[in-house]
Amino acid sequence: MSPEPAVRAEIVVDLAAVRHNVRALAAHTGTAVMVVVKADGYGHGMLPVARAAREAGAQWLGAATLPEALALREAGDTGRILTWLSVPGEAGLAEAVAAGIDVTAHDEDGLAAVADAVRRCGTPARLQLKVDTGLHRNGCLPADWPGLVAAARRGEVEGLWAVTGLWSHLACADEPGHPATAAQQAAFELALAQAADAGLRPEVRHLANSAGAILHPGTHHDLVRVGLAAYGLHPAPGHGPALDLRPAMTARASLAMVKRVEPGAGVSYGHTWTAERPTTLGLVPVGYGDGVPRHAGNRAEVSVAGVRAPLRGRVCMDQVVAEVPDHARAGDEVVLFGAAPHPTAQDWAEACETISYEIVTRVGGRFVRRWVGEQHEQEDT
Repeated sequence: MSPEPAVRAEIVVDLAAVRHNVRALAAHTGTAVMVVVKADGYGHGMLPVARAAREAGAQWLGAATLPEALALREAGDTGRILTWLSVPGEAGLAEAVAAGIDVTAHDEDGLAAVADAVRRCGTPARLQLKVDTGLHRNGCLPADWPGLVAAARRGEVEGLWAVTGLWSHLACADEPGHPATAAQQAAFELALAQAADAGLRPEVRHLANSAGAILHPGTHHDLVRVGLAAYGLHPAPGHGPALDLRPAMTARASLAMVKRVEPGAGVSYGHTWTAERPTTLGLVPVGYGDGVPRHAGNRAEVSVAGVRAPLRGRVCMDQVVAEVPDHARAGDEVVLFGAAPHPTAQDWAEACETISYEIVTRVGGRFVRRWVGEQHEQEDT
């Protein structure tokens, strides 16, 4: 039997790590958990991650867009799903209502759109209302909130929907001590009181994201929405309790070539790095066409044969060069990022002056993706 062909580059996602992280977060918060699986599960694969989250006890899934939420339903997920980001007239709202997906309104125009969807599909909606407590993205401004909750209550009485949730989103929860978090908590409490005065009795009230779930118990309410932390990455490294979060993603490749260069050799486009001594270089066959940040050149490190290997020169579309140990050989495994002691997504984020969310979400392109930690491994190219 011929050997299995080598894999040029792959993303390995450990679903056992996802399950572990969800359970750890639920134990830490003592409340219901929504696992946010938007953006293809932060690059980890929306459907496999959603199944793992449900297996770990996640009562809710969060999907930013209507197509994401509908894809979860079409894949057989029958649990509670919340979606919140759409544009006026976008297709799929009536289908989402009919599928029992909780949809979000941010203003009275949004209520009108949901009412129209209800009339078209003949099914009352599960409706949540979002208030802007200070992030100033979507959500209803506080001045308009009393009118929105009053209108939502009228629609509830008419049988158009049940208001299942009231929520908001934190701006600075990953910065312990930032005054915005306390201010947002107070604004949310006021919004909840105004909704109660209007007669609304939602199932869930939720404010906390991953950072809120870990660092700010006062934001937990009935439900916490965990995204990054469910994938094993800490939203505020160095702060808060140790939760033993386990990174679920490993981005790896095989060295395509190894060569020895002499002092004075310039590396990659623009010769932004020049060897000062005899140096062994390894060619890693991934680049910005695969989501590797171009500005990682001369900043980030990979792991080759158990040794940290700094990137040398600019990241190209298809490849990047690293300074590797002298014993490295073509075909050796390269770990771009994964769990320590390899470089982590957080290491790459700090090297690239960004956040780990961006590192794991953007990597992809021609990487083959593989899931482990479940009974049957899956592949997707």
